[in-house]
Order: sequence, then structure tokens, then C-alpha cells
Amino acid sequence: MGDEAVETDVQGQPSWELSGASDGFERLWTPHRMVYLQGEDKPADDQAGLQCPFCRAPTKDDVTGLVVARGETAFVVMNLYPYNTGHVMVCPYRHVSLYPDLTAEETAEIADLTKTAMRVLAAVSGCQGFNVGMNQGAVAGAGIAAHLHQHIVPRWGGDANFLPVIGRTKALSELLADTRARLSEAWPSPS
Repeated sequence: MGDEAVETDVQGQPSWELSGASDGFERLWTPHRMVYLQGEDKPADDQAGLQCPFCRAPTKDDVTGLVVARGETAFVVMNLYPYNTGHVMVCPYRHVSLYPDLTAEETAEIADLTKTAMRVLAAVSGCQGFNVGMNQGAVAGAGIAAHLHQHIVPRWGGDANFLPVIGRTKALSELLADTRARLSEAWPSPS
């Protein structure tokens, strides 16, 4: 190691020696989140097209695109980086960034798909509540600001603790593909 400074813990042990050592903390490693944190798969610009994940998802088959349901002007898709198991988004097919830019038909269908998603999520997962919302613009927290999307996050009593806040980690109980399959199977047929 030469003369380089070595980071140590409070007992003076090199930090690299702590790997696997019992220190009273449980660790949940989520290396799959690193691609999100590093911005992988984010569009290079705000243009419509296959670089936008919300333009790209409906061009794939439902399983590959994680699409739960399709409407005439909007669709429901699993969040690839979910806050909770069952986290879906309702997106217009059209590449628009702000809610006032939606047509009356898009607005109505997004509302209907949101209500249906909430009913299906409650029936399939037994969730006790929801967070529903849109972050419009990067300054408001939109990870992909150029293509409007409404989040529907199912919630259960006690589902949040300090793990997400301090550890920036979320434990998810089911794989995305399995959740998508259960939601899609429970989705009502179009009338």
C-alpha cells in the first residue's frame, strides 16, 4: 500500500477489512439502481423518439416494454426504478411535457387509466393507499421531464422506514415482470 493514507474505522481498522464484518448493520445491496443514479438510459435530449423510454415502451411487446395496459391515447407501464412494488406510470403516447398540453381525450383517458390502475393495484396487492402525482419539469423532480407521466405508487402501513431516507435503498418484494403479469392479468377488458 505504500505511503498512501488509508481510510480507517473508529478502532483504526482499514475500512476495506470491514467487508463482511459484523458491525450491527443489515445491508441490502441494490447495484441495479446504479444505472439509474448514473443516468443510464436517460434521453440525451428532449426530443420524441426511441431515445425516450416513454416513447419506446409502447413500441415493444407488453412483456418486454413492461406495459400493463394500453388505451387509445395513453398507456400504463411499470416503473423500471420503482419506489414500491407495483409502482406504475400512466403516460400519453404523444410526447408532451406538461399537463396543460394534453388534449381533452388524453386527459380523460389518463384519468380513467389512473382510476383503473388504483382499483387493480388494490385488488392484486391489497395496498392500503396510494401516492399519485406528476413531477413537471426537471426543477420539480421529473427524471424525464420531456414526456409527461403520472406516478401511481401503492402504499401499505409501515412500508417506509429509514432505509430509503438514509440508505437510499428500497426493498421490493416482487420482480417487475411478475408484478406486470399479475396487474395485466387482473386488468379489466375494454368495454
